[in-house]
Amino acid sequence: MKNAILIATLTGLVSTSALALGTTGLEKSVPLADGQTVHIFENGKMGMEGRYGQPVFMASGASMKAADGRVITMVGNETARVGSLLQTTP
Repeated sequence: MKNAILIATLTGLVSTSALALGTTGLEKSVPLADGQTVHIFENGKMGMEGRYGQPVFMASGASMKAADGRVITMVGNETARVGSLLQTTP
């Protein structure tokens, strides 16, 4: 009986973990002129990734220049979300 419960619990944990990996909510990533990257999530909020792959604080409303010349205005500050995204990406 204990083995059946243990197997059922482990199976549930594995399937839940697999579902969590695919739900980053990332819509697109835009490289910036200074070598950083802004990640835009499905809800419209944004987060910054530094040149060396670490999450970086950027105040909401700040303007950034994209590598292609566009000017992007920061919406939100999803620093923790970017950190989580960077940990799940190989």
